[in-house]
Amino acid sequence: MEGYNLQKEMSEAIQAGENALCSLRTAREELQKAGNWGIVDLFGGGFITNLIKHSKMDNASHLMENAKYDLKKFQKELRDVTINTDLSIDCGGFLTFADFFWDGVVADWLVQSKINDAKCQVDDAIAQVEQILRRLKQY
Repeated sequence: MEGYNLQKEMSEAIQAGENALCSLRTAREELQKAGNWGIVDLFGGGFITNLIKHSKMDNASHLMENAKYDLKKFQKELRDVTINTDLSIDCGGFLTFADFFWDGVVADWLVQSKINDAKCQVDDAIAQVEQILRRLKQY
């Protein structure tokens, strides 16, 4: 291949991976905050607690979208160095309407469950990116 520079491609892949890792960690922090407010809500939080929790959830959702974008860029760079992988996170809704409309233990528990599921997905993606980055840096 004309103009192909493996070292340059590896460097670009590592940079894209570091960016994705940073985005994922930021999303995880915001999910943790949302989860903390969710626990408060489960044990008797009111409307204000709900507003704060959902603000954190909205922030986390946006940060997860950013991480998803960065993961796609990382996957593209990995293909340039002939490493194929399937990295993804689900940025689905967090049952916001149900939580406000039926503000009760069941709705709060469902929302908390969604937050925990999202945290697990982000944690899994972080572990995968870290593992791939270790492999890339060994070359």
